[in-house]
Amino acid sequence: MFPLRRHQLARLSESGWAAVLRRPWDSQARDCLTYWATHQLPLVVTRQSIDAASSRWIALGLPAPARWDRRRLTLQVPRTAVLLFDEFPRLAEVRRLLPPPARSAVRDLLGGLDACQATVRVFGSYGWQAISGLDHVRPDSDLDLSIIVDGAAQADAIAHVLESLGSARPRLDGELLFSDGAAVAWREWRPWRAGRTRAVMVKRLDGVSLQRNTAWCERAALAEVAE
Repeated sequence: MFPLRRHQLARLSESGWAAVLRRPWDSQARDCLTYWATHQLPLVVTRQSIDAASSRWIALGLPAPARWDRRRLTLQVPRTAVLLFDEFPRLAEVRRLLPPPARSAVRDLLGGLDACQATVRVFGSYGWQAISGLDHVRPDSDLDLSIIVDGAAQADAIAHVLESLGSARPRLDGELLFSDGAAVAWREWRPWRAGRTRAVMVKRLDGVSLQRNTAWCERAALAEVAE
């Protein structure tokens, strides 16, 4: 069975959307979901139950744009309703949406991340606006990055590059995503690795935990090698 991951997109089949729209939504939610179905836009995988690997159902979300009051819609669909899984756009594809002063800084950032052999995708409001073309971004929206890493050493190098952007706007946020599905906010990774904090919050698809040592990310690196 296909493993689910954080920040993974799910595109529903025509029959999957038909089943969703038969549910008793309020008028605003129905209007938003109808638009999503008509334009074949994706939903995002959200926190799953502990037994998600064996479940026939997937929890999905839709962070609506301003047109629908930025509502956060949640729903569950059977796995059979998912036509395919997809990914958020890469940072290079989203750069055109950024304010002009930020584009050159992000160009330099891309160079540093390429040197780290990092795969960088954009979720959050900028990612959704790139996908839908609708008004997800606010003036104070962060640029949320999801960066796949294969171990602590690469995570260190990537976090160093991200920190080099300094106070440029929009503010950089996001996660380092390890191969076993564990994720850490990159802004929390740096002080933890430097010993300035005793624990780091590790997010997984079925919940969060505080980790004090590096055993969890060492296991993630071993999982990468095993694949």
